[in-house]
Amino acid sequence: MAAARLAPDKSVSAVVLRKMLVAGSKMLEVNKESVNALNVFPVPDGDTGTNMSLTMISAMKEVCKNTTNTMEALCQDLTKGALRGARGQCGFSAGGA
Repeated sequence: MAAARLAPDKSVSAVVLRKMLVAGSKMLEVNKESVNALNVFPVPDGDTGTNMSLTMISAMKEVCKNTTNTMEALCQDLTKGALRGARGQCGFSAGGA
């Protein structure tokens, strides 16, 4: 995947943001066990990375099925997907609740 480039005014388009979110979600999936190992507060249950990853996978499914390239639609899809797929406290927090 080619690196996303910022416009001269340093704004990010919905297309670029979608690519960034998908890439970040993939990186979280690959590194979820490392995040699980970091989890010590408030309870060391070791599932924070897994919950965050599942939440983001749900969010990305929603984001990627809609090809409308407006920031408003992207943010609505991201929020809807994250909230529907929220797992655990961390996932629920990541979902914007």
